[in-house]
Amino acid sequence: MRKQESMDVLIVEDEDNMRRVLNALLQKEGISIIDVESGEEALECLTKYKFYTVLTDLKMPGMDGLELLSRINKEYPDVPVVLLTAHGTVQTAVAAMKEGAFDFLTKPFDRSELLAVVGKALRVGKAAYAEPRDSARFVISDNPEVQEVLRQARKVADSIVTVLITGESGTGKELLARFIHQHSSRSDMPFIAVNCAAIPQPLVESELFGYEKGAFTGAVTSKPGRFELASGGTLFLDEVAAISLEVQAKLLRVLQEQTFERIGGIKTIKTDVRLIAATNADLKKEAGASRFREDLFYRLNVVPLRLPSLRERMSDIPDLAKYFLNRFNVRYHKSVRGFTDATLALMIAYQWPGNIRELENAIERAIVLAESDIIDVADLPEDLRVGPVELDAQMPGPLKATVRAVTEKVERDMIARALEQTGGNVTKAADLLGISRKGLQIKMKELGLRDTE
Repeated sequence: MRKQESMDVLIVEDEDNMRRVLNALLQKEGISIIDVESGEEALECLTKYKFYTVLTDLKMPGMDGLELLSRINKEYPDVPVVLLTAHGTVQTAVAAMKEGAFDFLTKPFDRSELLAVVGKALRVGKAAYAEPRDSARFVISDNPEVQEVLRQARKVADSIVTVLITGESGTGKELLARFIHQHSSRSDMPFIAVNCAAIPQPLVESELFGYEKGAFTGAVTSKPGRFELASGGTLFLDEVAAISLEVQAKLLRVLQEQTFERIGGIKTIKTDVRLIAATNADLKKEAGASRFREDLFYRLNVVPLRLPSLRERMSDIPDLAKYFLNRFNVRYHKSVRGFTDATLALMIAYQWPGNIRELENAIERAIVLAESDIIDVADLPEDLRVGPVELDAQMPGPLKATVRAVTEKVERDMIARALEQTGGNVTKAADLLGISRKGLQIKMKELGLRDTE
């Protein structure tokens, strides 16, 4: 059984000088490390300590880096592995990524590039261990908009300010609400979620505020509402736009005075609840059309947080897919290693109208149905295989015959957009894409793109 002691990085390097350089470089940044000389020693070390990242050389006597990577992915799937080698080629990088490497760096390495890659790997590794429930998926993102949402969420988590989360269905609004609750001083108190659209409208008021015995036909006993059940904690109102104007008025009063009465009751109940609301509707437009109270909108919209759709964060799809792969491997006792190029290409090109929820469901299905240790296109849901995929009209033939072209087209488009946004700066473009500078240069060379920096 693994001990509770945790270290940031396990360095696996057979060359003494390189091991000392890496040791000094990371320790100077406040990163705790243990270094070993072989893959065999690394596996022994992993049984004694909890590591958030492994940084390993590729070419070593005995067990090499790829074999170590395979063992770690199987036995410690939440630990990101970064490969470091003096023998960098496109083929080696592709092989490493297929085996599930987090990233790939070549010697001699750039100091800032190494620290950036290790820093990203540490964020992902710590998220997998430390983030409760599924909120880790929010940390697994280099999308600037997602990172800003996280920054704001952490900043307001420990206050009582009302938060309004907006975004399409399936983007993870409830998970973000839980993320805020779990990072607050209320984390040991209840988190109560109410889907306002899933409750018949005549019953919403009684669900929220409770009722007294005899308040209406069928009220044979008194019942506390969600505001009482969430006392001291957080109440999350999903699809808040579905609430009737009458109940909106009562909700506004609770926000203003922190008091309410049960239906049929005369006793004023004081509440200590932090309210987080969410909607996929435009509440400002709804208020302008008199379908939502304008004063309530401004009460809810104190701190607005917008979750981008999965279409807006396409570069996160491989990391999210790997996250779900590891999670469902554990749940279903599987050992699926990864995805074929065709599968990844299809997932990147697909528009994901159901967003992260659809991606999660697709990978869960694929894990259950996969007959090999690699997920192929045939393992994906039919809707995804024949759904809205961005293909050039001039691409002939069936999807399987053109998937390589799809992959290259998507990669070219993403790289071109990143270079355009950063004024042609390869280092900044790599950071925006969430890969190392060397990794981007290898990919540009593979796609026949010039490094103009």
